[in-house]
Amino acid sequence: MAATGFHTLSAVGLFNGEKHKHPLGVTLPPARRFSASVTVFSSRLVDYEQPFVKSFWNYLEAAKDFIRPEDNGPSRWFSPLERSKDPCDGAPLLLFLPVFLIAVVVDSAERCLFLQGCLISGACTYQRAIALLSQIFLSDSLTLWMLLDLVAMVETTVKYENQRSPGKPIYLVGESLGACIALAVAACNPDIDLVLILSNPATSFGHSSLQHLAPLVKALPDQLNLAFPSVLSLIPVLSNMVKNLTMQILADTFRRETLLWKLKLLDAAAIFANAHLHLVQAQTLILSSGNDQILPSKYEGKRLRKKLLKCEVRSFKDNGHCLFLEDGIDLVSIIKATSFYRRGSRQDYVSDYIPPTISEFNKSYGINRLLEVIMGPVFLSTTEDGKVVRGLGGIPSEGPVLLVGNHMLLASDKISLPGQFVHERNINLRPLVHPMMFSRLRDGLLPDVSVYDMLRMMGSVPISGTHLHNLLSAKSHILLFPGGIREALHRKGEEYKLMWPEKAEFVRAAAKFGAKIVPFCGVGEDDFLKVVVDYNDQIKVPLVKEVLKRVTAEGPEVRGSLEGEEGNQDFHMPGVIPKCPGRYYYYFGKEIKTGAEELRDRDKAKEVYADVKKEVERCIKFVKQRREEDPYRPLLPRLKYHLQHGLLSQVPTFHF
Repeated sequence: MAATGFHTLSAVGLFNGEKHKHPLGVTLPPARRFSASVTVFSSRLVDYEQPFVKSFWNYLEAAKDFIRPEDNGPSRWFSPLERSKDPCDGAPLLLFLPVFLIAVVVDSAERCLFLQGCLISGACTYQRAIALLSQIFLSDSLTLWMLLDLVAMVETTVKYENQRSPGKPIYLVGESLGACIALAVAACNPDIDLVLILSNPATSFGHSSLQHLAPLVKALPDQLNLAFPSVLSLIPVLSNMVKNLTMQILADTFRRETLLWKLKLLDAAAIFANAHLHLVQAQTLILSSGNDQILPSKYEGKRLRKKLLKCEVRSFKDNGHCLFLEDGIDLVSIIKATSFYRRGSRQDYVSDYIPPTISEFNKSYGINRLLEVIMGPVFLSTTEDGKVVRGLGGIPSEGPVLLVGNHMLLASDKISLPGQFVHERNINLRPLVHPMMFSRLRDGLLPDVSVYDMLRMMGSVPISGTHLHNLLSAKSHILLFPGGIREALHRKGEEYKLMWPEKAEFVRAAAKFGAKIVPFCGVGEDDFLKVVVDYNDQIKVPLVKEVLKRVTAEGPEVRGSLEGEEGNQDFHMPGVIPKCPGRYYYYFGKEIKTGAEELRDRDKAKEVYADVKKEVERCIKFVKQRREEDPYRPLLPRLKYHLQHGLLSQVPTFHF
């Protein structure tokens, strides 16, 4: 599979834990100076490694080499110009626009201080493109001129790169003021394919306490310049930096005139961006901090989501203003989890997919680890010679492979399966899921799509015939539940009842690519939950029935043309009561090979379809009978075993 990633005017990427940089030969008009490098990611499945992560202080040290105090030139792009061992074909361009309020300060004494140099990431390290501003003592008219000059600078680069690589998106990542500039550029260029990633946009400046800071700063006498570091130390993200630098350096750097000018620039940028929001056509992702002490970002994200045409919001309730400087924030992971990464005009869930890194996998696996211990899942598979083995050793290594099984209550099977395939076989499973996990037709009562970010990170794809075709052509391992949400939200007494449609379309699709079909079952939901109020009970109440219709209308429709129970895909939450935890079992039967005969002959395809369904039912019956012999089916014996042998130990099960 081809490598994927970002070509960036500002980034250094890590490939398998090692730095890979690649020069980007760009020629711009002579009035602008810039250099560039490339961030490279691989979508090949490899052994995971923990990447080397640069710190903020590493960046401060490196900044000395490419920023000269005597340089009073115009605003420009810059980044360390380094060479890559592995060029990345087809990767989009990423431009970073930093938070100018505290990111770059250049004063009359020609001192430079960088407060935001690199993105600390578990997957890679970004060194950002920063536009330096050398003139700081400006009047109001010059402040507006400088703002327009910054917008024009970014716009020139965007237009040039769009002509140079048509058909590819250009990513603008902006923080605070940089987010305002990104919005302005997008508003002025609605025909260019831009993707905006905006962290705590300064469009909320008019509602922040910063606007009241300018009169106070003006009233302070020059002798109180030394007090500015004390004021800055009140900002949480700056407190550690203040402790590590001398007061004299800070006093020289954060001069009163510098702060006044930057406040004016923020005000002008916010007014300009807000006035042009209705013109923005770009796909936009707002990253809002819930603990932002500088701007009211928590509410600004919600406001912008209503104002912008194609906008999504992700909230970080415990983080502050400088989001990318805080531990645990990984821009690459956010872009991947929100399905904002693409290399063409439309997203391709196959070629645009980047497998999770070790840190991303550990984060996902760690979240579910407690559930794994409680569920105690047992995995059984069948080899080619018909032998049943513990684990996933019977699953074919080479794709395409289509894993077809029953959905358990509340789709709880999605918790264990993808992670287990990566952990045991180093196989990225691609589950086909309901499109409501990716998009909404309208806002309402359904959970926000951010709830499903981790599932998207692990490779989930919205179900459709096109996506199934593309995944099969890419020789992927695909997870398919033909029963859909009708099985996942089943009625009372329908445990393990298959609600599959009559058409055998997935068999013919698999036959087109000679895919192997592996029937499997999941058993154990009845050991954890009992349905006491189902859909049939809920629709008897007129008010509840009306609410369920509205909720169903919020998400994309699947199988709306089917009649009967198979087409009944209404969203609802069944009323359940917990039971004393038992154990989950996953049993993968013997693979069924497909070929040209099933593709040509519909009757043969129906026959294979019936065989797959019959095999799933046989697997269910086998596990339900044999689990009665499992001494570790109850939770307490398993906990005792873990205490004696460790949490990572494999708990025994019934003989097979």
